Amino acid sequence: MSTPSPIRIAAVLSPEHRGRLMSHAREVNFPEGARIFDEGTPSESFWIVRSGTVTLQIPASGGRRPAPVENLGPGELVGWSWLFPPYVWQLSAEAMTPVRAYEFDATSVRMLMDADPTFGSAIGHWVGRVLAMRLQQTRTRLLDLYAPRAAAGS
Repeated sequence: MSTPSPIRIAAVLSPEHRGRLMSHAREVNFPEGARIFDEGTPSESFWIVRSGTVTLQIPASGGRRPAPVENLGPGELVGWSWLFPPYVWQLSAEAMTPVRAYEFDATSVRMLMDADPTFGSAIGHWVGRVLAMRLQQTRTRLLDLYAPRAAAGS
C-alpha cells in the first residue's frame, strides 16, 4: 500500500523554495490514533511529516472502519485540499504511530504563493504531483475494495 515517495519535499522543491516554505512552519505532534482531519471538514492547515506514519483513509458507510488509501512518512505532504476551493478535505487522515510534523497555515501559504509567482508555481506543481499520486492510490484502493472478484476455480 505504501512505496517510497518520489514527491517528498526535499526531492521536489529547490532549497530556496523549501526554505521559504519551512520558514512558515510550526512543529506539532499527534499521538497514535489521533484524527488529523476528516473528509468534508474545512482544510485550513497542511502538514509535512517529520517522523511517524499518517494513514490517508476513505470514510466507510455503515459503521465500518475507514479504508486506508496510503501511508505517509517523513518528508511527505499531508493534505492537498487546502490549495483548491472550496478548501474542504476530500479524504481523512489518522496518525497510525506518534507523529511529529510541520504544520502550515493554508491561508498564509496561499498568500505567499500569490505574492511570488515563481514560489507559487513551485508549490502548485508539487501539490499537483502529490494530488495525482494520491488519486491513483485511491483508485487502486477502491478497485481492491469494490471490484468484482473472479469466482473461485475460474
